[in-house]
Amino acid sequence: MNLTNKQFRTSDNNIINYYEIDNGNPILLIIHAQGTNASSYSNVLKDLSKKFHVIIVDCYGHGKSSHNREKYNIVSQGNDLIQFIKATTNGDITVLGHSSGGLIGCYIASNLDCCSNLILEDAPLFSSNGEKRFNYYNYKDLSTVCHNYINQDKESDFVYYYFMNQYCWNFFPEKSREKIKCKLGEFALKYRKAHPDKTLKVPFWPQKFLEAFKGLNEYDPYFGEAFYNDSFNCGIDYNKLLSNIKCNTLFMKAKTTIGEDGLVQGALTDEDLKQVTNLIQNIKVEYFNCGHGIHSEKPKEFIRSVNETLTKQKLEQVSER
Repeated sequence: MNLTNKQFRTSDNNIINYYEIDNGNPILLIIHAQGTNASSYSNVLKDLSKKFHVIIVDCYGHGKSSHNREKYNIVSQGNDLIQFIKATTNGDITVLGHSSGGLIGCYIASNLDCCSNLILEDAPLFSSNGEKRFNYYNYKDLSTVCHNYINQDKESDFVYYYFMNQYCWNFFPEKSREKIKCKLGEFALKYRKAHPDKTLKVPFWPQKFLEAFKGLNEYDPYFGEAFYNDSFNCGIDYNKLLSNIKCNTLFMKAKTTIGEDGLVQGALTDEDLKQVTNLIQNIKVEYFNCGHGIHSEKPKEFIRSVNETLTKQKLEQVSER
């Protein structure tokens, strides 16, 4: 696997950092979730490269791409990635977007004819915009933490600040919550001081939850602020956007639960998903019994689903001849 790091400069002088495994296979463009970066998919890159020419980008505000706050919205990021695709590929690509990357993927597929397949990994459609977003986990967690971090001046390390203020502390027993939080907070602070450039590690903290910290070192909290104040969505009409997607689409749906307080712990509900499937013409849904990061929690099942998408495309191309 020969992974190379490259950068693309847009017409308005912004940088899209990306990683590529160029092997002559069909192109798979991967757009990661917010708070992470291209390294989020490191555990599945080798297997994906057996079938695909893989390109994985750092979104604006993440990794080594431009941290330009004016670009922290679906339209700017989507249009610049379309420019990137036209300049660096010969078309006929599969776009895979995780979470917020799935929203951007929808924009690309809706506005780019050469997108032959769209894979949405638990994208928060109809749940991350408008007043509805207030009832979803991301708003209570990362979006609100980003907003509060920006409006304080006591803590300068966002990674540590997020660890100490993430919403999941509310799931601990109230009687022991502060004691556990303080103890683990000591571990987190010690690790951050010793390894400021590494992904956070905390004893006894579940590995799947630490995945949320993979990329936070190079994350701009103002990107989360764009979800807090809903400026990321630019007033997009998602009904119109999704109706314009004509390519084959796979929606990977992770497990969603609703707490006693009504908070939706997941990217979207089955009701949201039904709205999506009613709008996208050629869509298939696969359910995964895991959390939001399907590619990290269920890598084998994830690889199988992505590869089957390519197989389906080849069969359809043969039948058309």
